[in-house]
Amino acid sequence: MQSLLTVQDLTIGFGQDKPTVDRLNFSVHAGETVALVGESGSGKTLSCRAVLRILPSSAQIRSGEIAFRQGENLIDLASLSERRLRAIRGDRISMIFQEPMSSLSPLHRIGDQVSEVLKLHRDCSARVAKRQVLEEFERVGFANPGRAFAAYPFELSGGMQQRAMIAMATVAKPELLIADEPTTALDMTTQAQVLGLLKSLQAESGMALILVTHDLGVVANMADQVVVMRKGRVMESGSSELVLGAPAHPYTKKLFAAAPVIPEFSQPAEQSQHDDVILSLQNVSKTFTLKQGKSWVQKQTIKAVQEVNLQVVRGKVLALVGESGSGKSTCARMALGAEIPDPGGQILFKEDPEASALDIQTLNAQQRRDFQRQAQMVFQDPHSSLSPRMQIVSALTEPLEIHGIGTASERRDRAVELLEQVGLHASMLRRYPHAFSGGQRQRLSIARALALRPRLLVCDEPTSALDVSVQSQILDLLEDIRDRLQLSYLFISHDLAVVARIADEIAVMRRGRIVEQAPPELLMANPQHPYTQALISAHPEPDINRPINLEAVACGAGDPESWPEAYRYAGNSAPPLVELEPQHMVRTYV
Repeated sequence: MQSLLTVQDLTIGFGQDKPTVDRLNFSVHAGETVALVGESGSGKTLSCRAVLRILPSSAQIRSGEIAFRQGENLIDLASLSERRLRAIRGDRISMIFQEPMSSLSPLHRIGDQVSEVLKLHRDCSARVAKRQVLEEFERVGFANPGRAFAAYPFELSGGMQQRAMIAMATVAKPELLIADEPTTALDMTTQAQVLGLLKSLQAESGMALILVTHDLGVVANMADQVVVMRKGRVMESGSSELVLGAPAHPYTKKLFAAAPVIPEFSQPAEQSQHDDVILSLQNVSKTFTLKQGKSWVQKQTIKAVQEVNLQVVRGKVLALVGESGSGKSTCARMALGAEIPDPGGQILFKEDPEASALDIQTLNAQQRRDFQRQAQMVFQDPHSSLSPRMQIVSALTEPLEIHGIGTASERRDRAVELLEQVGLHASMLRRYPHAFSGGQRQRLSIARALALRPRLLVCDEPTSALDVSVQSQILDLLEDIRDRLQLSYLFISHDLAVVARIADEIAVMRRGRIVEQAPPELLMANPQHPYTQALISAHPEPDINRPINLEAVACGAGDPESWPEAYRYAGNSAPPLVELEPQHMVRTYV
């Protein structure tokens, strides 16, 4: 069988430095999936960008051939003219990028950006293009395709932006799709649905897929061939059965050891005391009003959070788990006072066990300033949370300067101390953020959050953008800091394997409501709600013999009206949250 794309002896470098990609070889056939696997900096993305010749200006293809089959002929994409290459990009070969916010124009509506692909390569009318785009939006999991079509990128969550990017790449039905970490920013149920979508597109059209990922669970569910890369070189390659079933290279074995898995709990959960609560959300709701493009159109309201009750116990970790748009981040912003909840709700914070509870909504300017010293946030994307124009020493000392803490010398000493706390060296103080890897930047974000010696950390998807080995290191660091500094965490994630490791209690959110809440031992051993069961079923395992159960995912992640009768509801008439067993709360009529 003839291959659709063959990469042979590809070498890419920058300036006079040693090659970043060194003699890479792989091929992909029609309908086949080839996975490029490795940590950040291994050369996976650079290799894929070379196929479409969208490399950084300072990068050079030093040698090698990139042969793409066009009928009976092979064309070398590395030497093809720019005009002929433009006819192939986005049409016969498409690419899904990892960072949707940097790939989408903030000035144009999502629907117009996706429609542009069809207008350029299919020469179709705006009406026909819109119909096809809306169909594609529905296939990639948009609950309201029409609303997504009219939205701007900043109006969508990170996961929804990635869905739009996937739709943009697949709407023209390409022969070859290059997917660069296409599911990194997605929640587990959406990831499972998107992987199922990519498989169905391959089955329908014979599309070939090059999948760039660090997640061996995704590889096990998708790949026919696997290429393991490290520092620009191939460490191991072969069929997925051989590489995943019997990895031979030590580096491949290391990736397997770092892969997150949902643990199996054999011991029942211990009864925990909730007397010493540092943060309490009581009957909290949040409604947003969407502005319409035309003044005569009635404004639309979105209930992002509905009647949420949560307690973060001092020194413990409460995890909020759910898909994009479920209201997790809105709860986090309300907990820190960045969003005001609807009337009727209350958010209380206790700095010390003996202190009086502060109502976050009623703080004056000085009280709010004091509260902000006690509660800090670690953001999802460390690249955007650190100023590219500030040296690390300035980024770490800025919170101290704002709050008027210490002299210049004392602040610098504190910066050195913070670097040591997160496993970095004092020699890095004068560097800029771009000089660090993704994992190091996340460590710096944690260090900055610790600068004011807070009592509470709100961690919003702190590991979702990291490869598996770095993710494991960051979780180790967060656990160590929690125990050493006696911190409390409100930990937000879409990955049950991550939260099962670090959390003392897990609350599962779906469409603004808590649908199930329990310690991880109970939740993983005896999940009751169909959405919780879907989250567990959607988690990809690095085992080709245990594929994702798409039927279970579709059932739990579907509309609440399709759930089993005990959990089913329509509109806002949801069942109550009841205690089925000690410490195990489920939203059900039973």
